[in-house]
Amino acid sequence: MVYKIRQTFFTDQAALTTSWLWLLTLFTVAGFFESAFWGQLLAFTPLYLPLVGVAPGEIPLWLGRIAVFGGLLGIPFVPFWGALADRYGHKPLIVRAYVALLIGAALTLIATSPWLVVLGRAATGFALGSTGLMMAALAERTPARRLGMAFAIMNGAGPIGAFLGPILGGPVIDAWGIRTLLVLDGGILTLCIAGLLLGYQGNQPTPVTDSLWQMAVESLRHIGQSPRLRTLFPALFLLFTGWMLATTYIPLIVPTYYHGERLGFTVGLVVGAGGLLAMLVAPLLGALGDRYGCWRVLIAAATVSVLLWPLPAFMPTLWSFGVAWAILNGLTTGVFALSFTVLADAIAPAMRGRIMCFAYLPLLFANMLGPGLGALITQQTLFAIFPVAAALTALGVGAVGWAAVQK
Repeated sequence: MVYKIRQTFFTDQAALTTSWLWLLTLFTVAGFFESAFWGQLLAFTPLYLPLVGVAPGEIPLWLGRIAVFGGLLGIPFVPFWGALADRYGHKPLIVRAYVALLIGAALTLIATSPWLVVLGRAATGFALGSTGLMMAALAERTPARRLGMAFAIMNGAGPIGAFLGPILGGPVIDAWGIRTLLVLDGGILTLCIAGLLLGYQGNQPTPVTDSLWQMAVESLRHIGQSPRLRTLFPALFLLFTGWMLATTYIPLIVPTYYHGERLGFTVGLVVGAGGLLAMLVAPLLGALGDRYGCWRVLIAAATVSVLLWPLPAFMPTLWSFGVAWAILNGLTTGVFALSFTVLADAIAPAMRGRIMCFAYLPLLFANMLGPGLGALITQQTLFAIFPVAAALTALGVGAVGWAAVQK
């Protein structure tokens, strides 16, 4: 009897950890906390830099340096993460990403100069590719009729975490300081690592004879030989550069409205408010995509965002500015989440795991170019980010439309 009970328990446990709904839940929760950490880095780095010796007038310049130099180190390794995943399975490569984030948090915590902050951000670059591997694993187990919704929920949780992370972190900073928040982030990332190790039953890797270098080159060749993929990657880069530009400099705009003592909480609230709307918008766009076509819904929603981008620049109060930014951020989050479904649709199933490792590269390059561009255009006024973001997004919409007609 004990043997049967034990056998039934382990059978049920195995069935649970291989269920697509369980996998969706696990990856969504892990992605939420990963993005909450990223959101706090973006929102509170301007407040942290004075603690490591940066003069107030140099903060915009250092934000650009952190975004540019901090993202470069991990990029050359992206083709190898997919190759390693094909050889050793998805699980160790997914866990690897959260270890990299934990190291980045630790380096930022002990930083005594802005260059150590840059080094901490660079360490997080070794986390690239994990979300693509999660999506590839999820696509293998999710029914085709639910894939758009599943991807939208999983990828929508990321930006929601990026928005809610600052809301939750702001009071911690006001009460105990930024370094306390980094310690808490390290503890949460450690729990994510444990959850993925224990709760995810990884795939069995397919035996391969090619070297890692050959597999990495094959991935790049596959992208280059596909008209749709080689158009879609730069299209998504354009689509999200304006978003990353604005997100980086929103924490500097808030003090132009607010002059009270709870600056950390206020910055977190404004940055994070869009996450509440995104909880509804991302799954809604995913469901509409499953019904009417993901490409069509993506282009339509992104076009609406172009029209909304200039609005925050005209808001006279912090309250109206926060509402306008929340609406815009929520919609852009839904567009971002849906973009991964069209990307997965453009990849042959046999190459999906390897190519999806590149899924966040457009966003990474956008996160480098956007803030770097912002360091130039904000010298006269911070509000210049909004019309520039509208123009960049419009270019992205046109490029995505061109990718949609490619074969």
